[in-house]
Formats: sequence, C-alpha cells, structure tokens
Amino acid sequence: MEFEKKILSREIQQYLYESGLTVGSAESCTGGRIAESIIAVPGASTYFKGGVISYTNEIKEHLLGVDHQLLEEQTAVCEDVAKAMVKGAIKTLGVDFAIASTGTAGPGGGTPSIPVGTIWLACGNADNIITMKLTEDYGRDI
Repeated sequence: MEFEKKILSREIQQYLYESGLTVGSAESCTGGRIAESIIAVPGASTYFKGGVISYTNEIKEHLLGVDHQLLEEQTAVCEDVAKAMVKGAIKTLGVDFAIASTGTAGPGGGTPSIPVGTIWLACGNADNIITMKLTEDYGRDI
C-alpha cells in the first residue's frame, strides 16, 4: 500500500479511536479498495465495522436501501445514489459514519452522458453527507 494511504488511514484511525466512533463503507466501482485503505493500519477493528460491495443495482437496493426509482431515473452513477449508499451503510452496518463510491471506472461501461472516469464519492453521518465528483479516468485504485 502506498505511503500516503497509510498516513491517511492513521489520521482516520486516530480520530475515530479517540472519539469512540465507527465507520463502514459502501462501494461499487472501487470494489473494496476504500475498506482496504481504512484497515491498512493495525487496530482498525476498533472502529471499522465492515463494508458492502454493491456492484449491482440489486445489491444497492436490497442491502443499502437505495430507492429503485432513483436508480432507474438517475442511474447508479449520481450524487443522490452516493448519498443514499452512505445512509444505507450507516443503517445496515450500524456505524456512525460511512463512505461510499459509485461510478464508471472503466475501461468500458461509459456513455456519452456518463463517461468512463465519472465517480461519485460520498461520506458523512446520518445528518451531514458531503460529496465529490471525479471526472478524470484514474481507474479504480486512485
């Protein structure tokens, strides 16, 4: 694992450990890489409860409670789905915070309106979720 990821994981660990809070993940296009980064530091089991790899809409709906109509109307690659994944992970995993990813990491699967490299990230708690849209084709790892 890259040095920068380990530094970030240590910062997250320190904050969560000292506060007694917990975190989980809901990942689609990243396929567990976020969870892997979080648990890179020994002791992660004190604050990281688990993650859901929701590669399909079916899993997003059934395990994370993402609304079927939202997925149909906006596709899985949108800000609202990323937020819903955070809320679903918080509920399903029983955590204080969650981080989610949904997107088209490629190499295929892009469309003119949602090209490869479009990824929505979301993180937060039940009351406050922030999002970020990536539009460069960095692949799954970055």
